[in-house]
Amino acid sequence: MDLNRPALPLQNKAPRNRKALGAATAIAAALLLSACGGGAAPQSAEQAAAADPASGADASGAVNICGVKDASGIYKGTAEAFTKANGKVTAKYTEIGATTDEARTQIVQRLEGKSTECDLFLTDVIWTSEFASQGWLLDQTKLVEANKDRLIPSTVETTKYEDKYWASPFFTNAGLIYYQKDKVAKPESWQQLYAEAAKAPGNGYVYQGKQYEGLTVNFLEMLYSAGGEVLNDQGDVKIDSKETRDVLNFMSDGLKNGSADRAVLTYNEDPARLAYESGDFGYQRNWPHVYRLLNATPLASSFGVAPLPAWEGGKASGVLGGWNLAISAHSTNQAGAVAFIDFATTPDWQKHVAMDYSQAPVNEAAYSDPAVLQKMPFATELLASVKGAKPRPISPVYPRISQAIYKNVYAVLSGTATTEEAVQKMAEEITAAKASF
Repeated sequence: MDLNRPALPLQNKAPRNRKALGAATAIAAALLLSACGGGAAPQSAEQAAAADPASGADASGAVNICGVKDASGIYKGTAEAFTKANGKVTAKYTEIGATTDEARTQIVQRLEGKSTECDLFLTDVIWTSEFASQGWLLDQTKLVEANKDRLIPSTVETTKYEDKYWASPFFTNAGLIYYQKDKVAKPESWQQLYAEAAKAPGNGYVYQGKQYEGLTVNFLEMLYSAGGEVLNDQGDVKIDSKETRDVLNFMSDGLKNGSADRAVLTYNEDPARLAYESGDFGYQRNWPHVYRLLNATPLASSFGVAPLPAWEGGKASGVLGGWNLAISAHSTNQAGAVAFIDFATTPDWQKHVAMDYSQAPVNEAAYSDPAVLQKMPFATELLASVKGAKPRPISPVYPRISQAIYKNVYAVLSGTATTEEAVQKMAEEITAAKASF
């Protein structure tokens, strides 16, 4: 997943699914709308219609999938392959945004306006709670459960909101460490990586430290591994912790002692990759698609790939990225959408996700397929990262939670706030964000 953008705040509107409002409030709202000629009250997640897993077998007509710019060709390629294999349903992919932020804005506009243009939306894994809570998506619980045996459990969790599944995983993502084998050792812990990186000027570590979603991910990868958390299972804010302070101090010290170059404070994915390609660094944290790009550079024979390391005394933990397929509540061909999802998540097509597009499959069997291993030799390391990864905090106000994290982490790294100040502000801002829904 490209994280080259800040998390967008939720739209300034009243949430539609507040259980605490009670049935009486819902009835009163419906009566008021009716009296004013406003039509029916908006549908909530609890009232959402469900996708029928059996409907795909008899589907026909056309289905339109909408989403971000198709840089790798995977979305159009999947639509073309599905159309050829199906025979009764034609699929096309429509780009509705050059960046993830633009695509999200366009998707929200269509869903709010009840547009029938798009049957399926390609959705970032962090959008599930927000979109589902607004009643914009078809409930895919039965469909996901029907296909569950072919899906990696951690990827399924990214589609969950209030004990239902609202999308189907298409491809996933988890961070990896790329390292120069002739300079530095394969990292076993974050502490070892930073120590190795500080040994010599050409050993340094580059990552995504710009003030945006990518910094949230880089921070959470260490926090989760250190045993910390943002929200617990009950949704309580737990960011004000020893683990948060330890990780912030560690990242800050790494910039001060030269383990990481201060230029990382301006880096998202591509600048980090390009800096590493210069040959002036020993380690890089980035996504799986970088493997293919590095192999087209002079570094092709000199780098290794490793799963994210563990915090010393802890357990390695990535943060799941990737993209899901969500069916619009306003789709005019829901059966066609189901058929497309059935095809896109098959073990056979998931092998092509890896071989042809260098993306991480949501089907575990694909990672051990000989043809996949030939094209993606680091598949074993990637699977370890995906299986050990955790989702970002699950909340309809996730964009505001992420903003509270990356803004305050950046303040510590850039030297404009102390760790204590940042932790307290983070906790306050996350608490306020949760209270707003």
